Amino acid sequence: MKILVINAGSSSLKYQLLDMDDESVIAKGNCDRIGIDGHIKHTTFDGRTVDVDCTFPTHTEAFEKLVDVLTKGDASVLKSMDEISAVGHRIVQGAEVFDRTTLVTDEVIKQIDDLAELAPVHNHPHALALWACKKVIPETTPQVVVFDTAFHQTMPEKAFMYGLPYECYEKFHVRKYGFHGTSHRFVSQALADAMGKDIKDLKIVSCHLGNGSSITAVEGGKSIDTSMGFTPLDGVIMGTRCGAIDASAVTFVASKLGLSPSEMSDYLNKKSGFLGVSGISSDNRDLSAAAHEGDKRAILAGEMLRYEIKKYIGSYAAVMNGLDAVLFTGGIGENSDDLRADVCRDMEYLGIKLDEKVNEGMRGKLMKISAPDSKVEVWVVPTNEELLIARDTKALVESMK
Repeated sequence: MKILVINAGSSSLKYQLLDMDDESVIAKGNCDRIGIDGHIKHTTFDGRTVDVDCTFPTHTEAFEKLVDVLTKGDASVLKSMDEISAVGHRIVQGAEVFDRTTLVTDEVIKQIDDLAELAPVHNHPHALALWACKKVIPETTPQVVVFDTAFHQTMPEKAFMYGLPYECYEKFHVRKYGFHGTSHRFVSQALADAMGKDIKDLKIVSCHLGNGSSITAVEGGKSIDTSMGFTPLDGVIMGTRCGAIDASAVTFVASKLGLSPSEMSDYLNKKSGFLGVSGISSDNRDLSAAAHEGDKRAILAGEMLRYEIKKYIGSYAAVMNGLDAVLFTGGIGENSDDLRADVCRDMEYLGIKLDEKVNEGMRGKLMKISAPDSKVEVWVVPTNEELLIARDTKALVESMK
């Protein structure tokens, strides 16, 4: 079974074609700069590439080009799109409407678009991509949507509600939704498998750390709390996002700078975080280099992230009444050995003790990095959201037969 996984943004269309017989990647790529001019970069499993400028007025033209490179030319991997058994789409916001993987229908696409107010940067482009895909992919090919928020729908009301008047929840659906759910679900199960234990018996803190970061408490395989909230802005400091902040600071700064609500949203989402604190970059690699050279604000940004991760680990251990494992994933979590060491330092009271030698230089591998006598295991677990989307898609399609 071959499954095409799609991750659509407002101006991009990332994709992977997977062979589910062995879960290998046949080809992957990205249609970029949709609505601007257009570019596609396509790579096959054996190294053949397409890297050219194109014309992508809309997502439809991007899909047409995607089909073209998959089926024609020197980097083709299919004779026709009929070889694809299903298409799986990543959707950021499913709110309370979607708590599981769902088969695509016209009504489902409309519902996803109706949720655009809760995720304006993501959901409308997702809907556009779904309509475009329906035009290009054979009608007989089932399409499936997998929601980032679905994993967090197991959070109890006491965890997802805010202390606002209840009408804000009833009328405007203001609550914590959480994000990165697909990643947290994948890595927590991968960790349980690596530990040789049933995930139902584990209490895990999953740290997905990248340009966007979130921490999730996973108890018995279910999300019971997570750091991101109504939007991906909440939680720890990130590349350009401020993370958790006193709401009064928002209105105060907006008043001082004369910013509209939309402009203030951009200020918090695109000009804050690592970039805003350091004044250097939103990229953790740039911050690490600057910190190594002694830049005080770069050092501060890094210290803030480490401090906040520690707080979440401690608080989630408290609400779960214990902790079996902490995992690090995402671009920063998988590759920054110094961050992992700093976070785990002085956590012996919680049963966390790192093996410094194993951790040092460890990048992007599934590996236990805690000391043999550590009561709480610490792991690096590479994430693979595309594979989980493909697995979900395969399972749903097969259940329909």
